[in-house]
Amino acid sequence: MKSLAEIDVRGRRVLVRVDFNVPLRNGEITDDTRIRAALPTIEQLREHGARIILVSHLGRPKGPDPSLSLRPVAARLAELTGADVAFASDVVGADAHARLEQLEPGGILLLENIRFEPGETKNDSGLAQALGELCDVYVNDAFGSAHRAHASTDGISHYVDELAAGLLLEREVAQLNAILTAPKRPLVAVLGGSKVSDKVGLIERFLELADKVLIGGAMCFPFFKVQGHAVGASICEEEGLEPARRALELGGSKLLLPTDLGIAERVAADAPRRDLDGVDVPAGWIGLDIGPRTSERYSDVIARAGTVFWNGPMGVFEFDAFARGTRAVAEAVARAPGTTVVGGGDSAAALTKFGLSASVTHLSTGGGATLELLEGRELPGVAALQARESVT
Repeated sequence: MKSLAEIDVRGRRVLVRVDFNVPLRNGEITDDTRIRAALPTIEQLREHGARIILVSHLGRPKGPDPSLSLRPVAARLAELTGADVAFASDVVGADAHARLEQLEPGGILLLENIRFEPGETKNDSGLAQALGELCDVYVNDAFGSAHRAHASTDGISHYVDELAAGLLLEREVAQLNAILTAPKRPLVAVLGGSKVSDKVGLIERFLELADKVLIGGAMCFPFFKVQGHAVGASICEEEGLEPARRALELGGSKLLLPTDLGIAERVAADAPRRDLDGVDVPAGWIGLDIGPRTSERYSDVIARAGTVFWNGPMGVFEFDAFARGTRAVAEAVARAPGTTVVGGGDSAAALTKFGLSASVTHLSTGGGATLELLEGRELPGVAALQARESVT
């Protein structure tokens, strides 16, 4: 991929695909992490005198939806950059073109939600061409959307002469590829969450690459059920049983499961916690966290790692009584002397909750894109940049 530094952007129209898919409550942004993640690319373009056009999606609208307008994002971006941020009420229509005509070097224009356009998710060539006509240079900095072959992540690449990766996307790809190709050993993967079926590819990939794979969260229960343990009323998806069985056969001694659990009779913030010495969950009880012995064991493995990848909480960390295992893992990852990479919204939220976001080497913004890249799958948004590079 061509990097941003390789392109002369002074005075030119640069369309940047960003990921401003931020959470909103009553029209207010509740977490601006994704906006902040795009700031290095935006600031570099401003410093070099580019005329910056930003395009992003927000939510999954079926058409224009005022509750999913990017207008609040424009206001927040103006606060973060200290710059005037123009906002277009459409994407490739009259307002976008009129505001682009007024855009000065160093100026910023944010287009309305790209998913208000029905052709976006269909990778419509007409929309892709119209986007291409807005700019001289296309930059993809939306790693979180790079696994989607949409008009603004893939199609546009056929209608713009110069393409580059933004600083965020470039860093994401470099950091994640390093885990696959040149990790410092031992490589430890910590995988949690609720469903084995969501992470079959990731589990099997790390069973090939990693020295240890630590399993936590509700996804441990299909493993336990396959082994003949009682799971009580815990979440235990049937679709996860066969993948769990296969992982147990493949993993051998490198696959570690909890040896004790935190359980309760209901899923609630005020539910009394009981620490179970073992993993056989009594009838009517629910496993909601890994136990203290498992937390200590996992922390010890992480402390000796050269590289750690963590995706998924160890339990229902939103409730303090059942956040102990996730907190222990988060603190172990934050203290680890090696390279530490964290991916996934819940893991990022846990780090934020415990005040540890700044204590890891790399906090991925990718979600599904992170998992697909690590599974070895091609990301259309990255492949589009690489394909043009190979042609030129």
